[in-house]
Amino acid sequence: MTVSAANVPKGSPARDRVLDFMAQNWAYIFLLGMVIFFSVTGRGFLTLANFSTLLVTSTMVALMAIGQTYVVITAGIDLSIGWTVGLSSVICARVMRDLINGGADLAPAILIGVVLALFFSLIPGLVNGVLIARIKVPAFIATLGMFGIVRGAAFLLTDGQQIVGGLPNNLQDALRSVGSGSLLWWVPEQGIVFLNRPTDLPPAITRGIAGLLPYPLIITILVVVVFGFILSRMQFGRHTYAIGGNQEAAVRSGINVRNHLIWIYVLSAFTAGVAGVLHTFRFTAGVPNAAEAALLQSVAAVVIGGTNLFGGEGTIRGAVIGALIINVLSNGLVILNVNPIWQFVVVGVVIIIAVLVNQAQTALERLKANA
Repeated sequence: MTVSAANVPKGSPARDRVLDFMAQNWAYIFLLGMVIFFSVTGRGFLTLANFSTLLVTSTMVALMAIGQTYVVITAGIDLSIGWTVGLSSVICARVMRDLINGGADLAPAILIGVVLALFFSLIPGLVNGVLIARIKVPAFIATLGMFGIVRGAAFLLTDGQQIVGGLPNNLQDALRSVGSGSLLWWVPEQGIVFLNRPTDLPPAITRGIAGLLPYPLIITILVVVVFGFILSRMQFGRHTYAIGGNQEAAVRSGINVRNHLIWIYVLSAFTAGVAGVLHTFRFTAGVPNAAEAALLQSVAAVVIGGTNLFGGEGTIRGAVIGALIINVLSNGLVILNVNPIWQFVVVGVVIIIAVLVNQAQTALERLKANA
């Protein structure tokens, strides 16, 4: 007698395992399916150069999504990080430019610019945390207000312009060597080259050059590893999950919820600040609206990665996968010459699918618990 999927009895352990596997890993399956689809249909998608570009362009959303994951696990939201990226980018570029124009050496000017950019990017997060944890302002309202404040500050620092220009040539070269550089390069007909990208090559070879380990990607990986370890292995991470699962129970268990929430929003601002600094290095400019579109993409990445919007669940790994899904979609649709407007539609559909999968997974767990 042949047994079909329809004949498998309800509650079958085999079926439950399959459904559980699909629910737990649907984002990975979806990402793999997209890579295969665009590799077959999109000319130029399946190349080292394109993959290198795709990974580097994913770093901004990934960095923002890392901090946002911490926030959402605590059942909050941070709407200000998009403009915190811009504020960090502007401060970094302006400080470096003014120091060098004032006679400072290149290396100290870059170091001071990076440190000040990261320091001032923490302020919006600190204010958000105090408003939310101590004054009990809803996270949506507090971070929406900070959204406007930081946006205004970023444009005030650029006199209402979109870009801080006039960076000295030596500073641009130094920034570009990091923002567009790579530890290893793949060069057609030469193989792997260490550090320096070869120049004065024929156009046919130049088009095939790909950075195997771009510096922005290396920095992002380090942030992913550190923040992933904190969330999954350290007490701070356990407290984060506890607060998101049941804040009152977390208070009764002795967790200092108010201070912890302040740190959560500071960490979210910090990862946004790192994204802003990397943006300045990549594009050799300070751009206040650098991450205007990336804000919603970071939230989408968190949701697609499996973080529960009601708190208590989520992983850094999932947020990174969500960021990759969004950028693979955008990259693939561009290669297929699809109208860019459709990218918003497709990402919206993927977000809805992610929420439905999350709800289905929760329902499945309840059924298993009641079985």
